[in-house]
Amino acid sequence: MQEHLADAVVDLEVRSAYQDRVIADLDALVVRGFATRLDTAERELRQLREALRSPDLPSGPANEPPPHY
Repeated sequence: MQEHLADAVVDLEVRSAYQDRVIADLDALVVRGFATRLDTAERELRQLREALRSPDLPSGPANEPPPHY
């Protein structure tokens, strides 16, 4: 009976260690993915802000010729 209990405890410890590793790996994957998307969003936001500050660049239909041209 005591050996069975010891085996069960070892099994639980192995499962717990495996789950801890999987959770850490998944967390790292999520963090990397989020960081990449955040970097992309920040870069695009910077580009938009620069485009809005620069009056030389046409933006929108107000600067496009009418369709009959």
